[in-house]
Amino acid sequence: MQTMKERLLIFDTTLRDGEQSPGASMTFDEKLRVARQLENLRVDVIEAGFPAASPGDFEAVHAIAKSVTRSVVCGLARANPRDVERAGAALEPAAHSRIHTFIATSPIHMREKLRMSPHQVVERAVAAVQQARGYTDDVEFSPEDAGRSDLDFLCRIIEAAIDAGAGTVNIPDTVGYNVPEQFGELIGELRARIPNAGDAVFSAHCHNDLGLAVANSLAAVMAGARQVECTINGLGERAGNASLEEIVMAVRTRRDVFDCDTRIDATQIVPTSRLVSGITGFPVQPNKAIVGANAFAHEAGIHQDGVIKARETYEIMRAEDVGWAANRIVLGKHSGRAAFTERLKFLGFEFASDEELDRAFARFKELADNKHEIFDDDLQSLVSDAASAAAASRFALKNLETASQLGQPAAATVTVEVDGGEVTARGQGNGAVDATFRAIESIAESGSFLQLYSVSSITGGSDAQGEVGVRLERDGRIVNGHGADLDIVIASAKAYINALNKLYDSEMPVHPQLAQAV
Repeated sequence: MQTMKERLLIFDTTLRDGEQSPGASMTFDEKLRVARQLENLRVDVIEAGFPAASPGDFEAVHAIAKSVTRSVVCGLARANPRDVERAGAALEPAAHSRIHTFIATSPIHMREKLRMSPHQVVERAVAAVQQARGYTDDVEFSPEDAGRSDLDFLCRIIEAAIDAGAGTVNIPDTVGYNVPEQFGELIGELRARIPNAGDAVFSAHCHNDLGLAVANSLAAVMAGARQVECTINGLGERAGNASLEEIVMAVRTRRDVFDCDTRIDATQIVPTSRLVSGITGFPVQPNKAIVGANAFAHEAGIHQDGVIKARETYEIMRAEDVGWAANRIVLGKHSGRAAFTERLKFLGFEFASDEELDRAFARFKELADNKHEIFDDDLQSLVSDAASAAAASRFALKNLETASQLGQPAAATVTVEVDGGEVTARGQGNGAVDATFRAIESIAESGSFLQLYSVSSITGGSDAQGEVGVRLERDGRIVNGHGADLDIVIASAKAYINALNKLYDSEMPVHPQLAQAV
């Protein structure tokens, strides 16, 4: 007899912990786009940010709280009155809100960082939970660095937090120190020893320093945790967090092992992965589980033969179930707005305004005139490119000419619109891209440092669009630029200018590693 599956809650922290990954800062509009897509993915809880970290983070959390209605919107707060107050104010318009408050509990953190006694730490935790309950009935408490904390002390502080009103208790392996057997045993011990454990949902938040974040999280689920904190593509500080897509598909694929399941719409996993990758400039490695380009590819003859005869011989999941699909579409230069809009809606994209749709449709028509076959991947990149162009505020690419000759420096002549007027400059460099960047920089005079330049092909074929990511840094501000075009040099120029516009945006924050992460 089949028993009813318990619900496993998915707490996504891409917009908070994920954004703390060096170079992964997002603009206000980008955070909103990711939040809406996480809602489409049917994430249970979206940790939208750290409201006390900066005015920009506060405004982003506030905007997401107004925009998202089907998922719980969560704000992080250290266990102090100001942080909790800022989180409560930012979340005020949310249909469903949660305050996630935390304080360190490991001996080294209490001694070296907090310089507080265990008794003081418990008092601070209880006060923060009680204050948070004044803003919302949904409060989560995390003992930071629980994986290296004393078990008896963990029991003491968690029991006190639950008594104070915490409905979720999160156990973070903050530095990725634990191994699966140990971490699962910790969750089991806490649930068994804490008298009021049954009054709270236990959660796991694991970092990937030893490559064990997913394994540790799944061990926690096996031990009774019913929430997992994770990120799209495993994004996060240092080596990252547990990967949402791997957690979800492990639980769903191994139904014989796990007595729980999520409400995630798995068909939105790949579109969400690509959106986050494009915005943050962090490419997904080809052999990444679930969302990597090779995740469902078979080159070995034996594997190919087996899959042709019976897919299950070498595939434990269907590619279509996670959002991979036969990506050739019947759209071309004669296709209308209705077909274009409907296809993008199928892919998980909706436009915030008619103007945004007009820009994307015009870009589609331009692409269809020059590219023989249009793929879903082209459309996804097209939307990102159109959004980047729409975000232009100070600089816009008007014209680009390059010349390269074997054994000679390349030259580029670039015309850029700057604050409504056009400026033309010429640059030389080691190749057309270098020359183009030098020409643009001579106009912008940004004084920035190019941290990253990445190129990828969106689809196969010699007429494939090139997708370029650029990361610039200046005075602690790190921004990512995105550009796509059939011409890789033009795509590079678009990406560089997109990054410059973000760099000059006064609302782009200094990189958000201002506060201690959970």
